[in-house]
Amino acid sequence: IQNPNSSTPTSHPIYSPGLEQVIVAETTLSHVDGDKGELILRGQSIEQLAGHKTVEEAAHLLWSGLQQESLEDLNDQFGKARKDAFPLVSQLAPMAQELSTIEWMRAGLDCLPDQVASSPIALTNALSVFLAASYRLKQGLDPIAPNPDVDLAEDLLAMLQGEQAHPNHKQALDRYLVTILDHGLNASTFTARVIASTQSDLRSALSGAIGALKGPLHGGAPGPVLDMIEEIGSPARADKWIQQELAEGRRLMGFGHRIYRVRDPRADVLKAGLGPLRQTSDKIAHAEKIEAAALKALRKHKPDRVLDTNVEFYTAVLLDAIGIDRSLFTPLFAVGRSIGWSAHCLEQWATGKLIRPQSRYVGPTTD
Repeated sequence: IQNPNSSTPTSHPIYSPGLEQVIVAETTLSHVDGDKGELILRGQSIEQLAGHKTVEEAAHLLWSGLQQESLEDLNDQFGKARKDAFPLVSQLAPMAQELSTIEWMRAGLDCLPDQVASSPIALTNALSVFLAASYRLKQGLDPIAPNPDVDLAEDLLAMLQGEQAHPNHKQALDRYLVTILDHGLNASTFTARVIASTQSDLRSALSGAIGALKGPLHGGAPGPVLDMIEEIGSPARADKWIQQELAEGRRLMGFGHRIYRVRDPRADVLKAGLGPLRQTSDKIAHAEKIEAAALKALRKHKPDRVLDTNVEFYTAVLLDAIGIDRSLFTPLFAVGRSIGWSAHCLEQWATGKLIRPQSRYVGPTTD
């Protein structure tokens, strides 16, 4: 770790496990204020973006000024990229049962032609095609070809479910994808930037980021939120169940965040998108009652800590309400976050700086 005002390493580098409180990049992409509960993307709050812009419009905002590809007619470019990726599905099909969906997606990236290896448009849309195809193949169903004439969110639902997406479901998925587009220098984004700093291609950076996302400490919590809600069952059982979990030292899934010291703003953005879905899912009302019981119990159990609802809680509720299988929660996150990963790589390339922190040797010394 270097002094930011010097081009040479300091004589006494800072030691910070996990790079906590260490600034390793300057960015124009996103700002996370954990004390205020704010997430800002390119000067706009997440509340201004999610539910108001499509994922294509949000991608345009994030990539603007960084990208060599034209961003004109981005919807058309997104659609064409999905169409171009689909022929690879038959090549990858024999591995559908052997690999998890997210590994199948990563294998798909490796099969893309070299001429699109650094195209954010091509890679993001290919991931959406690979996600849907892998899931259907695992169910013994034929993959569905993309429709290049519709938005990404609408097409992704149709490729998954085999029928035209309900407008409320399309809007909910768009809201989710925009909500999780970018979130500072988290583990997967940092991984992508490190790879990009070597001047490697974007495909390699995204593949590495997916590897980081697979880790349960980063991308694995939304599914267990549903497990918790279903295990509790009736909200009338929530107080007793939650108290027992806390008494036995177990974590309540969907609560607490490493960065936010107040409520995660993304949780409220996703909760606001549940209104049109309430008539089709009784889990929404149950989840809200369980959330209230959990927050009450957490305040009593750990009064010295702020453990509020995080993005994972309402991610699980919203995606379940629109028919997304919980096995797809992390792969779907990768589709949306690939837009942010790509933006960070483009930004990193512009700096031309290789990321090279130091380590502290604590092993045996020579005699």
